[in-house]
Amino acid sequence: MKLHLPVAALLLTLAPLAHAQFGSGIVFDPTQSAHALQQIEQASELYTTAVDTRNQIVTMYNLAHQMAQMPQNLEARYKADWSQWTSLQAPANTYGNTAALVNALNFGVLANAQQGYNSAYIQAQSYPSGSYSSLDARTQATVANQYATSELAQTTTTNTLATLGTIRTNEQQFAAKLSNLDSDTFSLNSSQQTEAALLGKINSATLLQIHSQMDANQLLAASIQQQLIAQKEQIDARNRALNNAIYFQQNFATAMQNVNNGVSESMHSISLSINGSY
Repeated sequence: MKLHLPVAALLLTLAPLAHAQFGSGIVFDPTQSAHALQQIEQASELYTTAVDTRNQIVTMYNLAHQMAQMPQNLEARYKADWSQWTSLQAPANTYGNTAALVNALNFGVLANAQQGYNSAYIQAQSYPSGSYSSLDARTQATVANQYATSELAQTTTTNTLATLGTIRTNEQQFAAKLSNLDSDTFSLNSSQQTEAALLGKINSATLLQIHSQMDANQLLAASIQQQLIAQKEQIDARNRALNNAIYFQQNFATAMQNVNNGVSESMHSISLSINGSY
């Protein structure tokens, strides 16, 4: 219909001219007829191009509309719940030294962790300076080594408490973001299923995964730190045993000589009497 209307209009326009030419006895001009036919052919080509373009647009729209439609059964087939961190609840705070530690595990912050450690862990007392200086070098080294292990364990433990509490606190926000992503992924709203929306959700899921991996890495680092403390204690005990063995080998002869000399002197100092008294 759209093609016939321009053609009919063109013919009606040319009709008076043709009538005038033939009616007045003027000879028919084939040039004008050829020009008119050329215009009709061009109009036909334009119409054909327009129809093809329209068909392509309709096809692309139908494809986009089909891709934007969410399959009805994906949520029922694939949506699943996940485990969530929960706040710790101490069953009792009998002597008032548990609440601070539980608070650190729930909310993090290094100051809370240090307070919880000081309230719930046994503290190492400072070694009396006068007594420490009176010790021999080997004993001083042993005492200093034990204090270093204790202080390292305290630092690692408080940082681990703060890390666990921070992760537990951030988990609530993390769970909310993950729930939003889950809802948008299985939404039947076509605006949530466009290509841009899909790319945005993929990027968001990637970022959430990266943040989750960072938390996992922190937990692994805290676990490795605890293992390092245990390994330090083992190394210290082994090295202490080796040092004691070396000291024994180096000083055994002198020590035994002193013992023998002491026994000999004690024996010589004993005098026996005929009445059995010393």
